[in-house]
Parts: sequence; structure tokens; C-alpha cells
Amino acid sequence: MGSRRTHEEAAVAAARAAYLAGFSSTSNLEAGRRYGVPTSGTAAHSFTLLHDTEADAFRAQVDALGVGTTLLVDTYDIARGIRAAIEAAGPALGAVRIDSGDLSVLAREARELLDSLGATETRIVLSGDLDEFAIAGLSGAPVDVYGVGTSLVTGSGAPTAGMVYKLVEVDGRPVAKRSEHKATQGGRKTALRRHRETGTATEEVVVSRGRPTPGPHDRLLQVPLLRGGKRVENDATDLGAGRARLAAGLRTVPWEGLKLSQGEPALPTVLLEGSA
Repeated sequence: MGSRRTHEEAAVAAARAAYLAGFSSTSNLEAGRRYGVPTSGTAAHSFTLLHDTEADAFRAQVDALGVGTTLLVDTYDIARGIRAAIEAAGPALGAVRIDSGDLSVLAREARELLDSLGATETRIVLSGDLDEFAIAGLSGAPVDVYGVGTSLVTGSGAPTAGMVYKLVEVDGRPVAKRSEHKATQGGRKTALRRHRETGTATEEVVVSRGRPTPGPHDRLLQVPLLRGGKRVENDATDLGAGRARLAAGLRTVPWEGLKLSQGEPALPTVLLEGSA
């Protein structure tokens, strides 16, 4: 949901990357058109304010999109908004969205109210400056969907990646910078990921100046994209295949690597000299 917080092309790229990483859908319609990412969303508060009453806005949305739509219920009073939403759509309403306030408390109150109105299958969507830490704090609340925007497209407080192109090899000859605090490791690199026999990843290995010797449970991480200036046809650029590959990779990460800790690697990385 972060399209308005970044450049229009960056918004599309962020939506694609989020879907690749496991998000279920995006509010960015161009990402849906261009890459086939599933799209979903709700109305804005301005849509409600354009109408004479909240009930009028809800009826207009239901008339246009059907009862499976998601109604935004916190423009005025959430409890009254939920009642108006069920009155407009009936107990088969798809979802309600809450975008402000103490989300943990409001989610519980919304669930109780929806159930009392017979809308036991109506889902609860929460949004409003959410990030991975806020979502972890809401893990005990009756939430069905999280809408994440700003923290996703701006990098959760680190809006730039600390990476830069460095030349490391010329015609097979390793080259490296020796500048203080900016020294580089010369030579072409190859990477692999080591695993236990059980499938759990243990470390990532970057091999310089040679090729690695994979063990029985190691997986080479690099795939060719270009050869001789021409694109290599494989599934590396297929969004569906990439999404499945990432999901499979996450299942190999050890439990300690899944902790919500800022700046710590999920797996250690070691640099080795390879065999020629």
C-alpha cells in the first residue's frame, strides 16, 4: 500500500519485490497489469467524505463492487461504521478496514461486534504505519490481513542500500581497492549456501579467485543471466518461480535467523579462496 510514498516506477518495483517476498497482493494496479501480481485494496477516507453520509458511501461501494468488498470503517466512529457497513452489505461483507487508533484493542472490539451482528466470516484488515515490529506486536489480535505501505517502500528507515559497483577482475587478473575503510577483495566471486543433512541452512560461502567445491548438501546461489551479451533463458526472471524459490529458501533458515532483530544476518557469511 505504499505507492504514494515513492516514485511511481519505484512503487511498481516495490510491489513486485513484495509479492516475490511473500506478500499476497498489492494495491498498485500497474504492478498487476505489468507483472500479474494479484491486486486488492479498499476505498480511501476521501471517498467516504465525498458522500453525504457514511452509509451512502458504503452503499455506493457495495453497489459497484459487491458484498465481497472491504469497507473502511474508521472515518468517523468505528462501532457505528461497522454497523453501517453490515447494514449496507449484510453479514456476508468481505472485510472491514481499520486505519487508526489502538489497533490491537480495536481489532478485538471489531471482531466481537461483527460476530454479534452475524458477520462471523467478515475479515478484519489493519493498516496505518505498520512494519514487521508492529505486526509482531499484533500477533495475538484477531487480524486477517495487514496493509503495509510506507515502511515497505522506504526500506523501514534505511531508504538506501549501502552497495556500489566495484571492479574486481580484468581479463582474468584480480584487481582490488586498497583505500582505508574501502578495501575490496579482488577476483571473481562465486557463492553457495551450506545446509545440514536435515535441510537447515548453516552459512553462506563466498569463494574468491576460483570455484567452490560444493558438498552433498550445498546449493550454488548464482545462475547465468547473460552470456556473450545475450539473455540466458531460465526461470530466474519468472516472478512465480522466484516467489516459490524464495519461500522454499525461507523454510531452510534456522529459527534463530528468523528473529526480529535489526541489522543482524540470518546466516553468517564466510569468504574463502577457491580452487582454480
